[in-house]
Parts: sequence; C-alpha cells; structure tokens
Amino acid sequence: MSKTVHGFSKLNKSEKIDWLVATFFDGDPKVAEVLRQYWHDNQVLQDLHDDFIENTLSNFYMPYAVAPNFVINGRDYTVPMVIEESSVVAAASLVAKFWSTRGGFKAQVLSSTKIGQVHFMYEGPTASLEAYIESKMARFYEVTEKLTRNMRQRGGGILDIALRDKTEALPHYYQLHVSFETADSMGANFINSCLEAIAGELDREDIQVVMSILSNYVPDCLVRAEVCCPVTDLYPENAAHLAQKFVQAVQIAHAAPHRAVTHNKGIMNGIDAVVIATGNDFRAVEAGAHAYAARNGRYQSLTHASIENGEFRCWIELPLSLGTVGGLTSLHPLSKLSLQLLGNPSAKELMMVIAVAGLAQNFAALRALTTTGIQKGHMKMHLTNMIKQLGASEEEKQFLIHYFENRTVSHQAVVEAYKNLVKDR
Repeated sequence: MSKTVHGFSKLNKSEKIDWLVATFFDGDPKVAEVLRQYWHDNQVLQDLHDDFIENTLSNFYMPYAVAPNFVINGRDYTVPMVIEESSVVAAASLVAKFWSTRGGFKAQVLSSTKIGQVHFMYEGPTASLEAYIESKMARFYEVTEKLTRNMRQRGGGILDIALRDKTEALPHYYQLHVSFETADSMGANFINSCLEAIAGELDREDIQVVMSILSNYVPDCLVRAEVCCPVTDLYPENAAHLAQKFVQAVQIAHAAPHRAVTHNKGIMNGIDAVVIATGNDFRAVEAGAHAYAARNGRYQSLTHASIENGEFRCWIELPLSLGTVGGLTSLHPLSKLSLQLLGNPSAKELMMVIAVAGLAQNFAALRALTTTGIQKGHMKMHLTNMIKQLGASEEEKQFLIHYFENRTVSHQAVVEAYKNLVKDR
C-alpha cells in the first residue's frame, strides 16, 4: 500500500487522523482515541493551538511547573518551567532556596546586539566592491526606514552595516554584516525583513545574492549571572575540600569536551525549561549557546568557578536572544501567564532570569556529582515513574515510595520490590 498522499494539508483534522490510522496503524481505532483525548474541550483554545503549525493532529502535553524562592538582584521570583525530566524543577527549587539565604543571584546584561547577514558572491576587485557598498550605505538605511520606524521608537533599530570579506573561507564570498537592537522582541521577522530590503539594493550584475537571514549566533547579546559566598557556607562539613572538588569539576568541563557537552546539557535543562514556558525559541537559544561554548576553537563549559581569599564564586556567561512581545509570547495563554508570573519582564530582565535558571541547574548537578553522586537524587525523582510503568495501585505506590526512602533506587530494584509485594499478597 502506498504511503504517499496528495493534498494532505487540505484535509480537516479528523480526515488527517483517519488517513494516518489507516495507512500506518492498520486502522486501529485506539490510535485515533489517543490523538483525540488530548484535544481541548475549549474549541476556541483548540483552534488557537491548531493554527500554530501545519497539519496539527493533537496536542503534545508537557508538564508546566514553577520553581519558587529565586532571589535575583534582590528581587523575589517564582520561575515557570516546562520540562519532562523529573529532577530539574526539584533541583532548581532546592538551589534557589539555598542561595536565597546567601545573597541570592546577581545578574546583568552585558550587551544585547543581534546579528543578520546578507550573503553574496562577487568575483571582481575588492576595492571596487568596497566603494560600491559605501555608495549604497545611505540607501540601505533609506529602504529600511519604514521597517525600523516602530523599532526605533522603542530604542531599537539597525546599529551598523559592514562589509565583510570572507574569501579566505570560501572563494568570492562576502557578507553584509548587519547589527540590530530589537528591544523587547526576539526580532527574527524584523531582522529578516530588513536584510531582504537591503539585499534588494545590491543591483550590480557582478553581485550574486545567495541568501539573507538572521544569525542565531549572537555573541554580543550576552548575559552574566553569578553566586558567591564564603566557602564555609557552602557545605555543612568538609567545606574547603568539597568546594575545591566543585571548582575542579568546572575546570574538567573546560578541559574535556566529552564532559563539557554533558555539563552544558545540564545547564540547558534549566534554560530551555524557562525558554519554552515563556514562548521563546529554545532551538535558537540552544544553537547559540553551544556555538558560544566553542568560540575558542574547543567546546568548553559555559560556567566558571573559583575560590579566592576564602570566597567561593560560580558564574555563567552566555548569549540569549529572547523576546517578551510578539510571536508565541503574545498568543499562547500559558506563555502570557508565565510572563505575568515573572512580573511582565523586559527582554533584558528575562535574559537574566533564564541565565540564573541555567546557573542553578549547573550548581545543583555539580554539587551532587562531587558529593553523593548524581544517581541518588536523580533516581529518587524517577521512582514514581517506574512505579507507574509497573501498573502499581495507589496503595502499592505509597508502600514502594516508603520502602525506598533509605534504599538505593534502580529499575531492577523497583521491579523486584514490586514483584515481592505482589507475591506476598
């Protein structure tokens, strides 16, 4: 049976599901039931979700949670998080409370410049191209004036347009490298529209425009967050030794790329969870963060740690291109609620909150790794999921949770405990 379909996008949602079930699931009605059970009863809300993307069949739910007790620059925050990994929110909450009594988190936006580029090929003399681009510079600003007017009123707009010679990397390749300030919007559509207008002015026959597009690598849209306290405040005992192990763990992530990838993945657990909750683009944030981690030619940690004069300090510095207006932030009810929960922050304030979430996750992970190990707390958080997979009743679930309070949790141990419980009954 052919699995090719024509005109799929023109089918209504039920017709799409019918085709999918008939073609890939042997007509099993349970498949359609699974898809339909996640539809919203509120049709207005469902219609809103259906329009987010093409060929929507259902809604894929993710847990929406909050991590309270964050203190950032002296202000209290409860941070919204959307993630499926059970230990992330618990770790964030624990670390937030820990640092709330030790001065909290300090954060600052170092810069907020975003980048877009017109990529083109040119085979003539570079000096001739430079003169041509200089002659067109006023026109570039003129053709984007209508696009930038509202953005300029909000303090944004085009900051700079520069010709970049990239012929060493690729023969005949040049860029118009354009810098932007986009205020409280992420600015993707704004940037791309400006770039296409600029590209339209490159009207010489010996210039071939290949493409015009923003870059998700934004090393000048940078935020820093940190925590610090006396070493003696870090651990209830053996603080100096454990603090040194913590610093060494960060140093290892700077020295060993295999460790750095997992180290930074943990950071992104916290960052992505808040990015998603606030309706921002976590793929763009991920790509930019990992590119920044490799900016020195070797993939390294996004966090740093030091001990000087008896004081422990841990900090993160990374690029975050975010928005608090436009896009999903203005459409998704939970995204709007998340921003309200955070006090309707500016894009810069949101950058600071999200950087703090990443630092908190890293601190939690390294504190566990250098003391009890990651699995003790991690597997405890997965215990209820494992119990559910076994089909345990509520009574059995409570028994097993109590049983493993002071025991090592592993999948095999949970299975054996459940089998013994059922057998004994």
